[in-house]
Amino acid sequence: MDVIPSVSPILTSNAPDITETDNDVVCLASGKELPAQPPRGWVDAILEKYGPMPITENARKVLERRYLRKGRTEDTLETPEEMAARVAYNIALAEGLYYGALPEVVLRWAETFYEPILSLNFLPNSPTLMNAGREMQQLSACFVLPVDDSMESIFEAVKNTAMIHKSGGGTGFSFSRLRPRADVVRSTKGISSGPISFMTVFDAATEAIKQGGTRRGANMGILRVDHPDILDFIACKSHTSRLNNFNISVAITEDFIKAVDDDQEYSLVNPHSHEVVARLSAKTVFERIVDSSWKNGEPGIIFIDRVNRDNPTPRAGAIESTNPCGEQPLLPYESCNLGSINLSNMISSTDGRPKIDYERLKQLVHTSVRFLDNVIDMNNYPLPQIRHTTVGNRKIGLGVMGFADMLIKLKTPYDSDEALAVGQEVMSFIQEESAAASCALARERGAFPNFEVSIFPERKSPPRRNATTTTIAPTGTISIIAGVSSGIEPVFALSYIRNVMDNDHLVEAHPLFDAEMRQRGLYSTELMEEISRKGSLRHIEDIPDDLKRIYVTAHDISPEAHLRMQAAFQKYTDNAVSKTVNFPQSATRNDVSSVFLKAYRLGCKGVTVYRDKSREGQVLNIGAVNSKSKKTEGEATTETAGSEFIKPRPRPDLLRGTTRKVETSCGSIYVTINSDEKGIFELFNQMGKAGGCAASQSEAIGRLASLAFRAGVDPARIVKQLRGISCHKPNGFGDGRVHSCADAVAAALEIYLYEKRSSPESENVVAFEAGAPSSERKRSVYLDGVAFGQGACPDCGGQVERQEGCLKCSGCGYSEC
Repeated sequence: MDVIPSVSPILTSNAPDITETDNDVVCLASGKELPAQPPRGWVDAILEKYGPMPITENARKVLERRYLRKGRTEDTLETPEEMAARVAYNIALAEGLYYGALPEVVLRWAETFYEPILSLNFLPNSPTLMNAGREMQQLSACFVLPVDDSMESIFEAVKNTAMIHKSGGGTGFSFSRLRPRADVVRSTKGISSGPISFMTVFDAATEAIKQGGTRRGANMGILRVDHPDILDFIACKSHTSRLNNFNISVAITEDFIKAVDDDQEYSLVNPHSHEVVARLSAKTVFERIVDSSWKNGEPGIIFIDRVNRDNPTPRAGAIESTNPCGEQPLLPYESCNLGSINLSNMISSTDGRPKIDYERLKQLVHTSVRFLDNVIDMNNYPLPQIRHTTVGNRKIGLGVMGFADMLIKLKTPYDSDEALAVGQEVMSFIQEESAAASCALARERGAFPNFEVSIFPERKSPPRRNATTTTIAPTGTISIIAGVSSGIEPVFALSYIRNVMDNDHLVEAHPLFDAEMRQRGLYSTELMEEISRKGSLRHIEDIPDDLKRIYVTAHDISPEAHLRMQAAFQKYTDNAVSKTVNFPQSATRNDVSSVFLKAYRLGCKGVTVYRDKSREGQVLNIGAVNSKSKKTEGEATTETAGSEFIKPRPRPDLLRGTTRKVETSCGSIYVTINSDEKGIFELFNQMGKAGGCAASQSEAIGRLASLAFRAGVDPARIVKQLRGISCHKPNGFGDGRVHSCADAVAAALEIYLYEKRSSPESENVVAFEAGAPSSERKRSVYLDGVAFGQGACPDCGGQVERQEGCLKCSGCGYSEC
């Protein structure tokens, strides 16, 4: 392997080190200084020139909650427009690295960057919006860390993971270098516990850290298909009590695919000794992957040989892993900053007919590439190794959002050949123009330092500033800010119900659909509620056929159509495409198998599937809405006509039950649960120390819960109400954390319900791993049709959607990725 040149002296000496500057100035290439924050006069001028950011009220709440600067008392210190100015000015400061600290140059580029952010035509990834121009100044979303086969490397990676998550990034790992479980460790004569046991250490570390106070940690765990522990890895997330901060994927080799096609065995290789330790039927292993993905959407698969064929710097090392959602293959210690163009805004009208405005799109691509390249220089990297590798290759990932909205404006059905043609045309244009923009930057600033040892000189390609330029990322929260569909995903729901105060609700609809329905005189609250319940227009009589064809949702579209769209974009994307292939609940394992094999044959770099309602993390989807449920005949209810109310059943003289001790921050609480022949009858709480507010509130919880039990209320619903209530000081950590006395009661009740269930295979089972002590159980429940635990949004309790490999909440902007 050739020696990779280090970062050029110019970049090393002149790239800003934000952590060593004060709050007032930034020192640039010439040794001169510029204000670290945008001048107030300039901000006032551009705010007056460009006007307000065109955001919805929901987007404003998301920005206030997660992105805007706040004071010590959590009061908001900036407007969305001032946020855009802060980010644009901070990224424009990088121009001073190359052209001197000239205020007019920096401010000119700051305005150039400000306009597309303000108009929501382009948005960078969340860490850039959150941190640019602020103390942390960590701007990247994607990181990959190496995990070598030693305790020192493993726990160094755990420490580095914590640093990255604290700064707002997500991490990917390959655990393929770790020796298998039960392998002998010669240095200590001990026995290896294997990669999966160490994954739980990373998972616990992630659980303990909330990213920068605004985003929760996310990880990708990858294991090669020829690792001896592959069968354990495939099943490691079969219980929802484990590895909840990980997405997992199997790195599939081309030899393995060929062995599947030929129904042959393949070799498992110990990564430490490099010896073949076993042979397995490739088809059997493939069927295990399919079965697990059919059951709960994991693992996904990554075609690792194809990924490395497209590695632009193979002499710098092989790619082993990706970021958490799979769209960004990276070298060890490499990061990437992403941004997305809002395609919904790239439509113009000629003679009343909509068309794609390619001239406008071209200008936006060139501006966005320059912005993302500047981010590399302005970034405060969590580790020096990450800085070195990232600046050596200068990868950027320009992608898109609002593609489904673009198709709607073009009157083109998502699941049509015309839509595939639009996708390929748009992405090939972005690919071509982003490469041209990168070459233009190279003429100004020089090629990326590792250019000479990259694949480009061999291909007689002109110098480029960036080793890669395009990625299709999940746009999670930024698509909510922009008010458009996520990434290249189809629209998830056309109408849904949002709860408001006093048990009332509001009907909300996709803005384009809402406008069309009103324009045609078809809008009514009753019709929108029906659409929200059915989740599709296809079986609603009052909707014209042309609308049914254009306004399709994710669940209207066949898995093959999902996959074909992913492949269309992958054809013109340097890195990879984050996309979920959605299946109906009725899909079979053969359906999943077919998509996996087609993904390989269509040229995808990986694929993730999700079968509707196959995972507890999916709560509402569409058919069920957060509104008052209609009572079915004979269903117990606390509401009755007239003045009659349910009378709790009388207490018999003898009841049997159990008492469980749970530790809280207020002391030990003893929860006694008694049952009669109809089920749970009553619940008593006793604090370890008598008296006080905590003891009285605990007793009140028990009395009200007992009254509900005796009135026939489903115990699962009581758990749902109590679970997760927080007090000033939680007790414990990780999955076993108890947040309050009420949460402790919920924990005890969940365990009681679990132990009463006779069959662990029942759908009405508390999702605890059988036999695990309560402190290690993840309290995630799906009882009698009531989903909670991993289901509702952890921030606002609202609806979550599974898209692009992660959950996101359209209500508050929470995203697990």
